[in-house]
Amino acid sequence: MTARILLLGGITEALAIARRLGPQHVYSLAGVGRVPQDLQCQVRVGGFGGAEGLASYLRESGITLLIDATHPYAAQISRNAASAAHSAGIPCWALRRPAWQAQPGDDWREVEDWAGLVAALKPFRRPLFTLGREPLQHLDEIPPEQFWTLRALDACPGNERCEVIGARGPFHIADERALFQRRRIDVLISKNSGSVATEPKLEVARELGVPVLVLKRPALPEVDRAFNSQHELAVALDLR
Repeated sequence: MTARILLLGGITEALAIARRLGPQHVYSLAGVGRVPQDLQCQVRVGGFGGAEGLASYLRESGITLLIDATHPYAAQISRNAASAAHSAGIPCWALRRPAWQAQPGDDWREVEDWAGLVAALKPFRRPLFTLGREPLQHLDEIPPEQFWTLRALDACPGNERCEVIGARGPFHIADERALFQRRRIDVLISKNSGSVATEPKLEVARELGVPVLVLKRPALPEVDRAFNSQHELAVALDLR
């Protein structure tokens, strides 16, 4: 299609789309993780200054289509994207990865927020956090009877009650099984990202009978068009 696209990245599928975009388009990253070096399109790293800053960028850069392919839990960015596109008078599309669905044998317990998570964690001793860096803000709140294992994109200091593992997906079931057993994990904490790359942890939790505390997905804004898969979006963009 004839357009100048700003693609807001944050999930694996966004990078796959970016690899098919030409030099007139822009792929935007918030600055977390590695910057790809194999793209033909332009790459922009960093924030825009909220919805108003993003709207100004859209106008000044001649963007005619905004695509929100950020993480399902990046709700504020998604709200900013929808608002900015509306202000700039251009369409906003979104790639929204479907959520995982509990399978037979799963013990999933949905929690609304951090307070709900802390309450649900009380019976457990060896949790594995796969929420990214958010739990780092709470290391001084770890109960004396608990030891946390926290997995994030990059390793960083923990404390005497928490070890932080730096690791990037895709993860494999044998490695996840070894991690659960070595660390004696008795509860898994996860966002419902819907990512195939990180789904093996759920399979292992099911296999070992480990409960999963699932952080509820936030509500996302309405957009002009929403797509469930990378393929659907590529077809709509006529990327051959």
